[in-house]
Amino acid sequence: MNTVKKVVFQGEPGANSHIACHEVYPEAQAVPCPTFEDCFAAVESGGAELAMIPIENSVAGRVADIHHLLPTSSLHIIGEYFLPIHHQLVAPKGSTLAGIESVQSHVQALGQCRRRIRELNLRPVVGADTAGSARIIAEANETDRAAISSRLAAEIYGLDILAEDIEDEAHNTTRFIILSKDAVPIAAGNGLCVTSFIFRVRNVPASLYKALGGFATNGVNMTKLESYQLEGEFFATQFYAEVEAHPDDKDLSLALEELAFFSRELRILGVFPAASFREKISEPESTRDLRPGLET
Repeated sequence: MNTVKKVVFQGEPGANSHIACHEVYPEAQAVPCPTFEDCFAAVESGGAELAMIPIENSVAGRVADIHHLLPTSSLHIIGEYFLPIHHQLVAPKGSTLAGIESVQSHVQALGQCRRRIRELNLRPVVGADTAGSARIIAEANETDRAAISSRLAAEIYGLDILAEDIEDEAHNTTRFIILSKDAVPIAAGNGLCVTSFIFRVRNVPASLYKALGGFATNGVNMTKLESYQLEGEFFATQFYAEVEAHPDDKDLSLALEELAFFSRELRILGVFPAASFREKISEPESTRDLRPGLET
């Protein structure tokens, strides 16, 4: 994927998704899109080769919109990236920490910096996103208003950083998936990989228990299993799952065969190399290096 020319992301210039695009594909053009749907459409139409999409955060949890878009999309997951999130308190030039009265940002960013906001006695203001809030604060140019954004957004919009890395949790990390119109096949046996898939179980007693039994009996490590509703039903009808194995591995092949028998629908969304960050998570605390890992 070294010849990638255009990668789309949701948000405005300076968003954390923008940073992820630069870190993974530094030579590509990172193109902002207003919504996740626009990102998916850009790749599906050929307007961009790839999309960099956040799927979950270690503090805020899953990005629900993505789990609803993936099942109906024709795109393939070809990679993942873990980005440590660092929030900066930014304000127009000439502002001082003592003079700030309010801080604007995305609701999740405000929540992730709750303790520091309270310590500084600032009034939180919910904005559409972090980078957009930085732009709005820069345009207003009022020295009593600040935003929480990335360092890149502060540079783009000419803002001063009044307080660095104000996130409450040091482990704050967002996991991104990389989407492509075409699958990128990888061979089994070349290191740890991830297989992601969706399925809908048949309407029989204990169907989910039976459908997942093959993963336990075959020793396949399932790292994610999430359910969500379809068509307004008040019970789980569809599941998104990830396992650390390749479909050509005998153990996963047997587990998927058993899953298919008890499922109305089974579709693999992607098979991709696992980021090295996964290995760091399993290391003893004293030896961990929390810099992001990348394999695409």
